[in-house]
Amino acid sequence: MTHPYIPNAGPETRAAMLAAIGASSVAEFYGDIPADLRPARPLDLPAPFADEQGLVRHLRGLLARNTDTTEALSFLGHGCYPHHVPAVCDEVNGRGEFLTAYAGEPYEDHGRFQALFEYVSMMAELLEMDVVNVPTYDGFQAAGTALRMAARRTGRARVVIGSAIAADKLAKIRDYLTPDVEVVLAPGGARDLPLDDTVAALYLETPDVHGVIETRGRELAELAHGVGALLVVGTDPISLGVLAPPASYGADLVCGDIQSLGMHQQYGGGQAGFIASHDEERLVAEFPSRLFGIAPTSVAGEYGFGDVFYDRTSFALREEGKEWVGTAAALWGITAGVYLALMGPQGMREVGETILARTRYAMRALAAAGAVVREPDAPHFREFAVEVPDADALLAALRLANIFGGVRLGPRVVLVCVTERHSIADIDTLAAAVKDALSATGVTK
Repeated sequence: MTHPYIPNAGPETRAAMLAAIGASSVAEFYGDIPADLRPARPLDLPAPFADEQGLVRHLRGLLARNTDTTEALSFLGHGCYPHHVPAVCDEVNGRGEFLTAYAGEPYEDHGRFQALFEYVSMMAELLEMDVVNVPTYDGFQAAGTALRMAARRTGRARVVIGSAIAADKLAKIRDYLTPDVEVVLAPGGARDLPLDDTVAALYLETPDVHGVIETRGRELAELAHGVGALLVVGTDPISLGVLAPPASYGADLVCGDIQSLGMHQQYGGGQAGFIASHDEERLVAEFPSRLFGIAPTSVAGEYGFGDVFYDRTSFALREEGKEWVGTAAALWGITAGVYLALMGPQGMREVGETILARTRYAMRALAAAGAVVREPDAPHFREFAVEVPDADALLAALRLANIFGGVRLGPRVVLVCVTERHSIADIDTLAAAVKDALSATGVTK
């Protein structure tokens, strides 16, 4: 049945579209989605609402079932972090000229291009890079795009993952690179790297998924460059007030997510990815996303802000583009620019030092409470993994105490996140609750 509000829904049009892509059915088209995520039954939906107020009441009831991370003592991280969001970040990104601006050209600009230029400039300074893109959807896409850039730049079709990364991030990278680029996991992490002249890039994360800081960056950069591969490093910019930027030890491309720079945890929203490089024309030409720059205008002393090297994008080339780019998360770039301008170098250093200190304090506190901290001697930033007899039982017990104790990584492994928002008293509360929960099971380390 053709829906009156959805174009191209007619049977003939659907059949033509499926034929064009070589799929025999819609089910085949979605075949890459695991079967257990595709219900083989109609959706269990309520009856239609005849009035707007009834729909609003229903949605409010659904939302009321959530407990967000400001209503409980939360140590949840694993890609979306509970950092402090200064009020000015929400004030600026809620302004109509930024909140409602889309794509740019068809609308009056109201300074959006300048705001994004200021953001990429501050990010470039933080990263010690020359070129930073307008944000992608999230850090996962940024990693996948950076690796595709490396493959195009080198003309090779294999990338090596040399760090422990999140399973969902690895899945996204594989999806984004398939079928053109093979993803190889280094056995034993970065200790045994299968690098040769077929590898386009070595990908590292620091901090990695367990919060461990990579300390051998220069050595690994030399290994990658020795076989003609690029070094692509994933990082979180909030760590760079205290950690050396990847460019300082040889990274060719740096990528990550800016959610930590002024964005709330938002049930999956508030994510935006960045990619950065040196001003090497052959590499910059591989950026699929928009780049903003500054240039003098026809009026002496006045400057304008806008796209740089626009003809390399799919906006200009359409299907001939090297990679498709759609709506970017530019609002979050503006928000991150506000955060960076507010914090400044000293503020970024202070927040980084606070996170380092609180992370180490929490590692010691949970070890004393009976949990086994993984890699206790390695430097950590913001996150660390602990082993317990039963991760599900521990997290359930903590939830009864109104504590989100961390993210379950396995039957016995929990990832704990500590930021500048967590006081010493908060960490002590978590440690006491963990000790009680482990004691109640009669099993300790």
